[in-house]
Amino acid sequence: MSKNKSKKLVVAISSRALFNLDQCHQIYKTEGVESYKKYQLSAEHEILEPGPAFHLVEKFLKLNQGKKESEHLVEVILLSRNSADTGLRVFHSIEHYGLDITRAAFSGGESPYVYAQAFEAALFLSLHAEDVKKAIQSGCAAAHIHHAPNQKKDLSCLKIAFDGDAVLFSDESEQYFQSEGLNAFNENEKNKAHQPLNSGPFRAFLSALHQLQQIPELPIPIRTALVTARQAPAHERVINTLRSWNIRIDESLFLGGLDKASFLNAFNADIFFDDQFSNCQSVSQTVVSGHVLYGIKNND
Repeated sequence: MSKNKSKKLVVAISSRALFNLDQCHQIYKTEGVESYKKYQLSAEHEILEPGPAFHLVEKFLKLNQGKKESEHLVEVILLSRNSADTGLRVFHSIEHYGLDITRAAFSGGESPYVYAQAFEAALFLSLHAEDVKKAIQSGCAAAHIHHAPNQKKDLSCLKIAFDGDAVLFSDESEQYFQSEGLNAFNENEKNKAHQPLNSGPFRAFLSALHQLQQIPELPIPIRTALVTARQAPAHERVINTLRSWNIRIDESLFLGGLDKASFLNAFNADIFFDDQFSNCQSVSQTVVSGHVLYGIKNND
């Protein structure tokens, strides 16, 4: 990820992640492009319902509250496979909800992931798995987002949780665990406790959040959490790795393989990033999750 010249945190989001476009997407899949275009144009002034990342976007934009545009800390960019013509409904909905989103890329049926890098985005959220994979391969933190129908709505604090291996860190230790088993994994991590793990796809995004946390008197506080299946003695290498990056995480949960759902509910996470689909599924009723399509667990 190249550094954003204005130092703002840039978040790129697909139109289907921001709004509920399930009905439109179904028409596209079953009736084709022309029927989809006709439907979108006929429904141009019908306001879309919020999508899986809507609440998260509200919180990101709340970090700009009370600041002049030149002082904004976060910018949200819309990336869409729509054309500008069929995508006008999305902008009408953005205006309806009062979301401060002014920049967009409409790719007319092509993958819009290339524009995440062009906009210098630190994060890209999408419902299109292939776009997510390509974005990660290009060096941008990206995730396939999953809706949480019973998500708590609380605008008082932005809370973001991360898995460790294959998310913040590379999947090097996960590969060792898969090939050698738990006992060998724990011994290996103990022996390498002072050897930092390599970076994973979300290191730069975590670093950007950490930099925002250093700003005094944010409109809402930001809290981060590491929620990992690791346990002692494999915990020390993680702590030392974060120290070597000069990054502080607010809360660290070493769960030793316990289901993560109840802990993420206790943290009240706005979103949780994990490389394993099963973990995303287990939290899906109450916590929005982002499936990080990276590493050995996601090899085709």
